[in-house]
Amino acid sequence: MAETEEIKEQKEKAGAETKKRSAISRFLPWIVLTFIVLFCVVAGLGLGRLFAGSRTLEIAKLGTEPNETPTELDIGELSAKDAGKVWYYDLEPVVANLNEPGVTRYVRATFTLEMSPEIDEKKGTEFLSEKKPILINLLTVYLSSLGLEDIRGDKNLRSIQSRVREVLNENLFPDAKPQIKNVLIKEFPVQ
Repeated sequence: MAETEEIKEQKEKAGAETKKRSAISRFLPWIVLTFIVLFCVVAGLGLGRLFAGSRTLEIAKLGTEPNETPTELDIGELSAKDAGKVWYYDLEPVVANLNEPGVTRYVRATFTLEMSPEIDEKKGTEFLSEKKPILINLLTVYLSSLGLEDIRGDKNLRSIQSRVREVLNENLFPDAKPQIKNVLIKEFPVQ
């Protein structure tokens, strides 16, 4: 009888160890999967931030002189009441053929520029009015490089806004802090 009790005791210990092992082996794949997913998310965010600022547009910088800077715009000279007050500049509609082989499609886009409060509104409006032919040309060249799939959906429209802002800032304020804070789309019909 002592033998049967010992065998019974050994079987109970073996059963308890098996339950511990099965619990660990049941959760181990989930633990490993969680670590892999977290690693991928962190790596993806890190790479996204690394490469987000390095993409530039391949649009010719037409009509701007390398030494032109917006010093006449009184950058940094704000009165206390105007601090933090952005202003807007409406551009004329731009019509451009889309880059669609075999089909004639065009877009008619109208943009509004949200300007930094660091630029005096009156002087800034005069400056942008002077540069309007350059602005229209840059927008036409850029929009002509896009295909129908490049302009569908809100994600692509946000990308267009961002790229237009980058291009205009690079061409209008080459040696200064970007003064166009946002590019707003007033209309964007495609035919």
